[in-house]
Amino acid sequence: MRRIVLLGSTGSIGTQTLDVVRSRRDQFGVVALAASGRNTGLLAEQVAAFLPARVAVADSEAIPALRHELAVRGVKMPQLLTGPEAAAELASSDCDVVLNAITGAAGLEPTLAALRAGRTLALANKESLVIGGRLVTDLAAPGQLVAVDSEHSAFAQALRAGRSQEVARLILTASGGPFRGRVRGELVNVTPQEAMAHPTWNMGRVITINSATLVNKGLELIEAALLYRVTLDDIVVTVHPQSVVHSMVEFSDGSTIAQASPPDMRLPIGLALTWPDRLPAAAAPCDWTRPSSWTFEPLDDATFPAVELARRAGKAAGTAPAVYNAANEVLVDAFCESRIGFLKITDLIAQCLDEHLGIGHVPDTELTLEAVLAADAAARERARELVEELS
Repeated sequence: MRRIVLLGSTGSIGTQTLDVVRSRRDQFGVVALAASGRNTGLLAEQVAAFLPARVAVADSEAIPALRHELAVRGVKMPQLLTGPEAAAELASSDCDVVLNAITGAAGLEPTLAALRAGRTLALANKESLVIGGRLVTDLAAPGQLVAVDSEHSAFAQALRAGRSQEVARLILTASGGPFRGRVRGELVNVTPQEAMAHPTWNMGRVITINSATLVNKGLELIEAALLYRVTLDDIVVTVHPQSVVHSMVEFSDGSTIAQASPPDMRLPIGLALTWPDRLPAAAAPCDWTRPSSWTFEPLDDATFPAVELARRAGKAAGTAPAVYNAANEVLVDAFCESRIGFLKITDLIAQCLDEHLGIGHVPDTELTLEAVLAADAAARERARELVEELS
């Protein structure tokens, strides 16, 4: 039985991971859960269902409510940890797999803790790899870092078709989000509700808005380069609105190998939990008895500049990706609070990145955790200042 520590249990990936575990009780056991504390009712239900020995809650003020919810359900009280360091402590627990599904930069220290402890890390928190860069990749032993994102899981599967020296390019697919086909002028007055209406996936707020701006695809671009040691110029983004082909690998002889399945995160989650083996019947396959069409189109970089901004940040490396991510997290909140317009998200990310590269950038050769955290904090503060100036 594989023992799992699940970080970010009440989020979209976390709840779907527990769906996979629930269907395979003979194969998986949950030894610890971590959550933000914003949904103590759901967390208490998860504790009641999976009986983890340890539970971490980032927000210490949520502990009384969680204790009450557990008492109401008659659940034996697990060991409770609280505070910003709690998830990192759980990440070094005795287990077989740590699945990090925390949202945003908060996932970095748990990622580092899991790798230092020698745990297999199933990584759904792409931000920790993007901002941590070589701090993460240098710690990871071969096979220790396993991707959960459907696109990066697709790359891992397709790369099995050839040797590393035969790889020509990675083809990263994007759904295009809810505003695919619109031009920049048509996005001036879009609302947070419109941006949340993703045509394919049901996800949390931050990743859904990131999918609308294509910032998420920018983060995935940097993540793919770090995971699979491919230069950023050898990764191409193509828009595939059906979200059935999750990504592709082009080889030096002209062959392109694609991984296809209906959009269902249970497949890459199941594969990450059992890697390198497959989890039988993790999700339904494509139905080849019914007609279907798959289309691919180039990304409109003029309307959606986030990917090229990410490419620039990734090439600069060092603390630049941390600035890209941190500014975005603040600006997504500001957009959802109707304090800035949709287009201002990427406009202000670009301004924060430009300013950072002009002064304050720490290169890859000098990168430390302290430098990453300082750049993250500075970018957040600068983004807030820019929002205030607009307000």
